[in-house]
Amino acid sequence: MKQLKILLVVLLAFAMIAAACGGDGDDASSDSSSSSDASSDSSSDDMAGDEPAEMLTDVGVDDATIKVGLLVDLTGAFAPLTVPITDGTEAYFEWLNDNGGVAGRQIEVVTLDTGYDVPTHQSHYDSLSGSGADGVVFIANSTGSPHTASIRSDLVDDDLGAVALSWNSSWTDPASSNVFEWLSNYCIESMNGVTYMSETHGTDVAIVSWPGDYGEDGAIGAHIAAEALGLNVVYDGQGAQVPRADATPVIAEIVAADPDFVWLTTNPTDAAAIIGGAVAAGYTGQFAGNGPTYNPALLAVDGLNAILDSSYTHFQPYPAWGEGGSDEMATLIEMMREYRPEAPLLSAYVTSWIMGEITRQALEAAAANGDMTRAGVVEALTNTPVDLGGLAPTIDYSGDPNSAITRETFIFDVTLDTYNAGATVSDEGNDGVTLIEGNYVSPTAEEWDYEPCFPI
Repeated sequence: MKQLKILLVVLLAFAMIAAACGGDGDDASSDSSSSSDASSDSSSDDMAGDEPAEMLTDVGVDDATIKVGLLVDLTGAFAPLTVPITDGTEAYFEWLNDNGGVAGRQIEVVTLDTGYDVPTHQSHYDSLSGSGADGVVFIANSTGSPHTASIRSDLVDDDLGAVALSWNSSWTDPASSNVFEWLSNYCIESMNGVTYMSETHGTDVAIVSWPGDYGEDGAIGAHIAAEALGLNVVYDGQGAQVPRADATPVIAEIVAADPDFVWLTTNPTDAAAIIGGAVAAGYTGQFAGNGPTYNPALLAVDGLNAILDSSYTHFQPYPAWGEGGSDEMATLIEMMREYRPEAPLLSAYVTSWIMGEITRQALEAAAANGDMTRAGVVEALTNTPVDLGGLAPTIDYSGDPNSAITRETFIFDVTLDTYNAGATVSDEGNDGVTLIEGNYVSPTAEEWDYEPCFPI
């Protein structure tokens, strides 16, 4: 009963934060939206760049406009995370347009809600990849691992590139040549996380994950680290937690095994049920997990928030809001305060910024090459390192996968006293985490020879 109460409260909290993060309500729920009109005068702005005398184009680019697509989950399982990310991405392109756009052109964003459903993702991809009104030159966000895998071969056939909002380890493989991953994947994140947790809390670990491309990519990374370090996997729950299913069997296994720490690769709702249920049943160890396992909205749940404060360590591929002191972070904060001043304070907007920067730098490199066709943008990004200005490691898609892959992870302590449920981006502080270590690379991750952990 306690577990059910926690789960219901968490679901309510997620519904509230999804509504709060949508910006203008109509825009957040619509199938298609465009960034707001802004001045196209780029004569004095160095972001616009110089255009070659002749510019090759095909779909999604004309003399005034560049169309960029977003295939995002606004109403499905990860909407509490992807709604603010989408809002931040749209704000980024509004800001970019007001600062000259790209190659003297304004970015028009075509946002389509996939509902975290693979067939819907494919259907909306058909719209973006076509030559009609929604045809784009590049997809700045393709949310979900199976969803992005479903369009992987189509992207190659259509000469179209897409940035994945998914950290499955398959994207670095040459078979996914037109899918652009960024920063550390789930498998490497788990290697780093399990290493850190074992060094800090002990050598007995329970591994619990969803089945499939997300959950098992993370779980396999946890197993790789456990084997390399000689840890005791006292409960192997790889694939054992079916999404949104009753967590009681998994909780019973955790309590019986009594590990020093539990590594989770689920979503926040299932994590809340497992953590709350295990503690209620007497478990006193630690919890940690891949980035999508945790959401700061959990800190709004009385009872659960105290558990997370004392017992949860959060890992993700990028810094938290306001962390690091880079000029890039300062610009991101300034941008959000100007364009979305009432948006809730969330580290998710760091994701928005990075995906926007990958897209901008790809488009600018293509323009400099005189080839803004779809194939030209893919070629430009493949050969142009993405410099994130100290915000996070530089992303380099050239060279062999083993040298190109990112191995750094950011580690955070969940800290209730730094969380303010009503805070907006205009306030100081962050969303309830304190940095333990940035750009952490474990020996296991550093020495690992790349291959997809859970191929899709």
